[in-house]
Parts: sequence; structure tokens; C-alpha cells
Amino acid sequence: MDSELIDAHSFLTHSLSGDGRGTEDPDDPQTVQAMQIALHIPKAEPPERSDVLAAAAKAVVAVCLDPRAAQPGAWHDALAQWYGHRIRKIARRARGAGWENVQALPGCTAASGTAAARAFIPSAVSEVPHPIAKLQIRGTELPADAPGDRDPGVPLIAVDASLGMTAGKAAAQAGHASMLLAAAMGPEQVQAWAADGFPLQVREVPRGDFERLSRDPAAVAVRDSGFTEVAPGSTTVVALPGQYV
Repeated sequence: MDSELIDAHSFLTHSLSGDGRGTEDPDDPQTVQAMQIALHIPKAEPPERSDVLAAAAKAVVAVCLDPRAAQPGAWHDALAQWYGHRIRKIARRARGAGWENVQALPGCTAASGTAAARAFIPSAVSEVPHPIAKLQIRGTELPADAPGDRDPGVPLIAVDASLGMTAGKAAAQAGHASMLLAAAMGPEQVQAWAADGFPLQVREVPRGDFERLSRDPAAVAVRDSGFTEVAPGSTTVVALPGQYV
């Protein structure tokens, strides 16, 4: 097994299993930690919405399971601080030079179909690097698409379409689901998933289908804190492991 990956996985699972979270004041940006996600949405040829959500989810789990997560240093420290607070993510639109300028910042870029996204190591929201802070939070909206039948062997992130979330909000929720899914996997399963490049698929589904998928014994659910767009406690997405069960 890849010992660094397994160490990063252990760090993730142990961090998320704790009952406590660090003290934070939502009105004080010094105390609020967040992972920033840049969604590559060119103006001329915007990507498919479901591909954007999948790319964001892959980028987030790649950051959490990066070998640097298990080693002393800035990457580990940033994740430790974030894991100890509410798990917030902020999605931003990037295009042109803005997209290129953030590639050198600590994080992971992932692609899925027509889309790409880069997730960065977390920070206090008052300390977001300037090239990321320049990216717009608004403007991430994309129309619904029809990605086709899902592959039962590939991990699925199902989004409750009835909530009407923007693409940016749904991308953040999909990212939360991918890290929770990784935490729910055993070491051998997450090793195999990582070796394959974290394949996954995202589908926005009607409420009835979402409830059915939620009842799967292997499903991992994300319940939102309700700071934006949805009511507190809403189950926004569920993730299923596919063949990595």
C-alpha cells in the first residue's frame, strides 16, 4: 500500500470522527476556516454542469488525500485547522488569466469530461490568497444538463435537484461528499480509488430518486449547516461507493 496515502486517509477519518469543532464566530473572518474551489468556466465554451460538479469533487478529495496531508508542514497544518472547524467550502468562477494565476497556489486540479476545477488547501477566510480572492463567487451558474445513465461501478454523488442549488453551492456540496465518501472507505478501497484517479459521477436527481438512493446502506449523506441557499439540516447530497465498497 501507499503509506503516505494511507496516512492521509487516517488523518482524514480520525479528524472527521471527532465530536468537537473549534470555536468560531461566523461574523469574525479571523475564526472561520474554508477551502476555496476554483471552477474553470470559460465564457466562450462553458463546461457541462454535471462535469463541473464532478471535477470539484475530485479536486477536493485529492487535496485531502495528497501525500503532503500526512507530512509535517503547511499542507497538513491547513487541513488540521480546517478539520477542527466547520467544514466550509467556497466555490468561485475562474477563467482566462484568473484560472492560470491560481495554478501555482497549493492545491490540486482535477478534470472531468468538459470541466476542470482546482481545490486549494484551506485557510481563514480573512487570509485567502489574493489571486483566489479576486475570483468571483457569483457567476458560477450553469444550466442543468442530461449526462445520461450512470455507471454502477463508479462512485456516485447524487444531488437533490429539488433544492434548486446554484452550481457553485452544488459543487461545494459535492466536494464535501467526496471527502466523506473517502473517509467511509477502508484503506484498501481508498487505495484502489486513488490509484484509478478518483473516478466519480455526479447526477442531480428528483426528490424521489434522491430519497431512494439515500436509503442505500452504503450511502454517505451531507447535511448542510444552512448558511447559504438551503435550510439548516438539509440533506443536500449522498454519495455511493460503486465498486469501491
